[in-house]
Amino acid sequence: MSKINVVLHEPEIPQNTGNIARTCAATGAALHLIRPLGFEISDRTLKRAGLDYWDKLSVTYYDSLPDFFEKNPEAKCFFYTTKAPRAHTEVTYPENCYLFFGKESKGLPEDLLKENLERCVRIPMRPTLRSLNLSNSAAIAVYEVLRQWNYEGLEEGSGYFC
Repeated sequence: MSKINVVLHEPEIPQNTGNIARTCAATGAALHLIRPLGFEISDRTLKRAGLDYWDKLSVTYYDSLPDFFEKNPEAKCFFYTTKAPRAHTEVTYPENCYLFFGKESKGLPEDLLKENLERCVRIPMRPTLRSLNLSNSAAIAVYEVLRQWNYEGLEEGSGYFC
């Protein structure tokens, strides 16, 4: 089965990371957290946002961006940024892709984006606004990949009331 990897570079808000963890648990995506984090992993707001899904989640921690790339040299990365030339729906996501998101206050490092311009994508929105919420952006990205993969690995009909 193909795998989605969500990578958060220096996330700052525990509730966003908790919500993203919940999305990852619900979809089978792996979560990768690159330090420094703006909170403690034991933070109750982080755990509350993720509810009781933490034990159903694969989480890997890295000390820095170079540490991530050293440990994942073959990673097929897509970098989410408001500065990207193409929409997130204009690319085809390969198996075992990595969806990269930056910290809430600054996004991803400019040099990382410039070095990987061909793999930078954006979620379309009104031009007068700065950005979407990080956890909403991650959910949009994960579900676009799943849509392209025909929702591989997800149970059909779950959650329906008939």
